[in-house]
Amino acid sequence: MSVRTPDPDPDWTPGPDGVPPPNVNPGWLTDIELAEVRRRLPILYIEAVPVRVDGLGQVVSVGVLLRARATGEMTRTLVSGRVLYGETLRDSLFRHLEKDLGPMAFPQLPTSPVPVTVAEYFPMPGITAFTDDRQHAVSMVYVVPVTGTCDPRQDALELTWMTPAEASSEAVSAEMEGGRGALLRMALASVGQLR
Repeated sequence: MSVRTPDPDPDWTPGPDGVPPPNVNPGWLTDIELAEVRRRLPILYIEAVPVRVDGLGQVVSVGVLLRARATGEMTRTLVSGRVLYGETLRDSLFRHLEKDLGPMAFPQLPTSPVPVTVAEYFPMPGITAFTDDRQHAVSMVYVVPVTGTCDPRQDALELTWMTPAEASSEAVSAEMEGGRGALLRMALASVGQLR
């Protein structure tokens, strides 16, 4: 039997006997397969910094997710997730924004798939500012305006809207997992909001 990964297929429904249907998405991996791949290859991710903008397109608020880790520790993080095999960066970005913020967030995806920065995560601390104890990952990072109502889903407990100054503070950075506080500051600098 296949074990499902943390970012579930939104179209999956169990069969009448409760058994998952055969894997029709060749980009979907079982937890065992994913763990094996993570030991051997870098994994491609997207990360998004949701923002609210004023009429001039200036960032006025930044959305940061609050999550509970398996250890019970509360951490702050960004919208993020793996890019699936055969999935465009644009499709992956939209899927993860909808997964983490809800279907009514109405993200305004960038016209170009060029990220504001690229972050490289390693399981060993000290190689870069970013760590992920599960894997070596490369993440394309985007700043994405959202215009709708955000209703965090999946493992996010809440989405906190902060001013750019609050979001880039040392206090918020200390609560963010894997070095994402530095990543958030880079994203805010890319839109002229880090002073």
